Amino acid sequence: MKATEVPEISGAFLFEPTPYADERGFFCRTFDADVVRSVGLDPGAFVQDSVSRSVRGVLRGLHLRSGAGEAKLVRCSYGRIFDVVVDLRADSPTYRNVATFELSGETQRTLYVPAGCAHGFQALTDTADTSYRIDRPHDPAEDVTIAFDDPELAIPWPLPATSMSPRDREAPRLAEALKQAEK
Repeated sequence: MKATEVPEISGAFLFEPTPYADERGFFCRTFDADVVRSVGLDPGAFVQDSVSRSVRGVLRGLHLRSGAGEAKLVRCSYGRIFDVVVDLRADSPTYRNVATFELSGETQRTLYVPAGCAHGFQALTDTADTSYRIDRPHDPAEDVTIAFDDPELAIPWPLPATSMSPRDREAPRLAEALKQAEK
């Protein structure tokens, strides 16, 4: 497994495993504490794992946590997703940068999203399972959602959004969401 810095988002990393495939299928390590530690992250800091299943066109996000924020490891374990990170840390050299990735069950790449960055994704396949590992217990009172189609961000979503949660569909634009995050 190797770790690569994401140039568009300061402090973000892409962890790329080496899947071993044969006639039975494949095997790969999706988390390695030594590799995580090698880029200055604490592998023991992650306290909750979750998974979501989405169908083609489903859009989830953009999500952010107020307060101390939330760092996360994101991996598509089955199918493919278009993944988006927006740096919303005012003191970051990559403030307001947007980075996009394709994550898939085929590659098993994992994206590290630093605290203070918004995150979202869209399912590109009929079924897409996405795993999250976060560094603090989830507190719904700290949830902030940003409009996925905010023209200021100009995210090039590859498909029309076929389904979204009411919270995501009614999310405010970036400027209003940032005011919420400051509270």
